[in-house]
Amino acid sequence: MNISTILDQIESKAIALPEFQRGYVWTREQIRQLMDSVYRGHPIGALLVWAVQNRQPGVHVELLLDGQQRITTLYSVIKGMPPHYFKGNKEHFEKLRFHLRDEVFEFYQPIKMGKDQLWIDITRLFEVGVGTIFKPFMSDSDFSEDEKEVFLDRLNKLDQIKNINLHIEKVTGEDKSTDVVVEIFNKVNSGGTKLSKGDLALAKICATWPEARDELEKHLEYWSRARFNFRIELLLRCVTTVLTGKAPFGELDDVASQFEEGLKKAVKHINETLNLIGDRLGLDHNQVLGGRYALPLIAKFFEENGGKRLNPIVRDKLLYWYIHSFLWGRYSGSTETVLSQDLELLQQSNGEVQPLIDKLSQSRGTLKVSPDDFDSWGRGSRFYPLLYMLTRIYGAQDFYTGNELKRNLLGSGSRLELHHIFPKSTLYKNNFPKNEVNALANFTFLTQDTNKKISNSDPANYLATIDEDVLKSHWIPLDRSLWDIGNYRDFLTERRKLLAEATNQFLDALLSGNMPEDQQRTESVIQQNVQSVSQDSGDIDEEYGELLKVNDWIVEKGLAEGEIQFEETEPQNNKVYIFDIAWPEGLQEGLSKPIALLLNQPDETEIFASRSGYRCFVDIGKFRSFVEEEILGNA
Repeated sequence: MNISTILDQIESKAIALPEFQRGYVWTREQIRQLMDSVYRGHPIGALLVWAVQNRQPGVHVELLLDGQQRITTLYSVIKGMPPHYFKGNKEHFEKLRFHLRDEVFEFYQPIKMGKDQLWIDITRLFEVGVGTIFKPFMSDSDFSEDEKEVFLDRLNKLDQIKNINLHIEKVTGEDKSTDVVVEIFNKVNSGGTKLSKGDLALAKICATWPEARDELEKHLEYWSRARFNFRIELLLRCVTTVLTGKAPFGELDDVASQFEEGLKKAVKHINETLNLIGDRLGLDHNQVLGGRYALPLIAKFFEENGGKRLNPIVRDKLLYWYIHSFLWGRYSGSTETVLSQDLELLQQSNGEVQPLIDKLSQSRGTLKVSPDDFDSWGRGSRFYPLLYMLTRIYGAQDFYTGNELKRNLLGSGSRLELHHIFPKSTLYKNNFPKNEVNALANFTFLTQDTNKKISNSDPANYLATIDEDVLKSHWIPLDRSLWDIGNYRDFLTERRKLLAEATNQFLDALLSGNMPEDQQRTESVIQQNVQSVSQDSGDIDEEYGELLKVNDWIVEKGLAEGEIQFEETEPQNNKVYIFDIAWPEGLQEGLSKPIALLLNQPDETEIFASRSGYRCFVDIGKFRSFVEEEILGNA
């Protein structure tokens, strides 16, 4: 089928480009190279389509599986606008030029091309035709007749690009399930982008319900405004578990017609979960939301409960399991496999939580928290959300105002800030390494005003001015000798003991049903976050804010959004490493190697990431230069 016909069928939606999660990921350099290849008659590969059933009986839609980037590029350049499914910046394709003498493609540069009429606007050529473009040359005495003939031949050659035939392979038949088609695609495309089952499941859903992706993204955007950031894959997984009780995306094949209703249920259950975790545990925003990959199981738990309000004892047992699931990295490894095991346990026990707890206990040996478990550092630590949780649950008091820092006692727009008990500047001056400076046991949370007042004060001085009961509420040792900088390591040791003791008391109370009920708020956590005037919350520390800026910048460049606080597990010893921000599928998903940005991480994390195939950066400036020069091709 020739390119022109393919593009017409894309326009009429007879051929659909699947709504893959990765979207369009090519750079301008790749666009230029493709156009150069088709102009010179070089092969650009066959296309692969999959015929799937539409909502109307007997009507099929052909999903373009392999060739999305190529066809999107050709469509945009030839027709002068991106296809209907494209959601990026249309300027990405504009102003592609071709030099009639040098036969090179480049994007418009005013200084280089402004006065050289041999730079031809490719899109305009396809719009107005060869005759119109060539007409100014016919009477131009600056060019010989031989040159004009060459120019005309090259213009015709350019125009004939749309008539080039591309071979199309079709996958048809009712036996072609999602799993089978993914296997076919990845064999055909073994050297390029890999297709995931999540990609294909979403593509198939969108073929039968075109608004599906928009609906998914609408909910993701709402949660983002409520300060919970999720990837579309996680929401899709929740829909899968709610509808089927199983984890693999391929299970959606049999329930595609129920997807719209399943999405409504999944969204309802996720909202219930976020409000419960925010209310009962105080984990009320993205940076402290541990274990998000437990959401599909919890959503299924709510579905099995029939939408009824959870019994308080059952509710607290579920929260006990959830906390341990993220403390020990239950879903940090092979998520689908582990989730499948837990869903099966849930089904076998008729929705009982205890078997899930027992499974965790067997794999851990004990669910007791020890002081050594708090011997970690940075907000990437899995125990960072736990420290925030303890602050909220026990109502730690602000150092100066004495106000309890419980969420439901704070007004809308109020905010907590991360506070280093021993100031960073003081510790660095005394030659403490960064992991000890940012030790979890050196962290607590205070209101913004109090944090500013303390600033870089000597703990031996400012702690002495604070009431002992207030210090106890932050698990700060009362032995004043430990507040001296020379005894900093002993301070950390003692505070870890106090934190571990408080944690075990809290978890035991949850498990036994003896955790007191809190005062109920008038608005849900999600509603309060969305309605909050200040979205730039103080509990987003400076480093985390930089990561958010990096992600925003990456998305503006048309590249894939990174995953903040990404977890990778070392298979040999099940040790979990946390990367500040990572692109496990590459900045151009499937087209470039995995990337990790590691700020103030231990050397062993960088070693592990490099060994696992990641290209690592420890400096944001160097990372940005790499993106501009090597990914985007900008000098």
